[in-house]
Amino acid sequence: MSSNLHAAGRTSLVDSAIEQLRAQLSSGAWQVGDRIPTEHELAATLQVGRNTVREAVRVLVHSGMLQSRQGEGTFVRSTSDPAAVLHGVQRAGVRDVLEVRAALETEAARFAALRHTAEDLARMRAALDAEETILRTEPERSGREASVEHDLEFHTALVESAHNPALTEVYRYFSASVRESMRSSSVDQGMPEVDLASHRALVDAVESGDPEAAEAACRLLLAEPMAAVGRLLDDI
Repeated sequence: MSSNLHAAGRTSLVDSAIEQLRAQLSSGAWQVGDRIPTEHELAATLQVGRNTVREAVRVLVHSGMLQSRQGEGTFVRSTSDPAAVLHGVQRAGVRDVLEVRAALETEAARFAALRHTAEDLARMRAALDAEETILRTEPERSGREASVEHDLEFHTALVESAHNPALTEVYRYFSASVRESMRSSSVDQGMPEVDLASHRALVDAVESGDPEAAEAACRLLLAEPMAAVGRLLDDI
């Protein structure tokens, strides 16, 4: 592999991995149609965990630069990034992330109220049940951080319940920054506890088929964490 790859910094492992892989693609180190190194090889070269590599590759798959083929590996689809306009999102602060989440998720909630399926509702509720179990059995801060994946699964399921492929792709690309902001927030003493009741109220609003109610429930769910982030940043 090209020596251009180097160990990712600790401050933002996923972002660093994404940028280094994107640089390899843009420089032509890997050509269209080439299979990129395995997840294990990339993790060793970048000196990050395989989960970090997996998320970075997922972002580049969703941006259209890579293509995953079941049982074959991941291949180069394009050496130029069609989602270049969104690169700045990867460097967004927590407040920026929450503001964009509010815009994407509230609109998704409206569409979800009109287009959801029984499977969509079941998926959202399953994510909340799993998160509740973790928060009940591991109430310490590490437990809250462990619940992040289930929380993101819930919000992703909400967006996908809108059944708008373009909205889903934008949110999936954005999910790496969402995950980083959630992880940062989960261990911050100034952030509120996860309010599962407001999450369940949002699912109920979606199920009701009322787009206005779903939008309002989504805004209410995000209001407190957004206010808390604002207070923390104002104190800096």
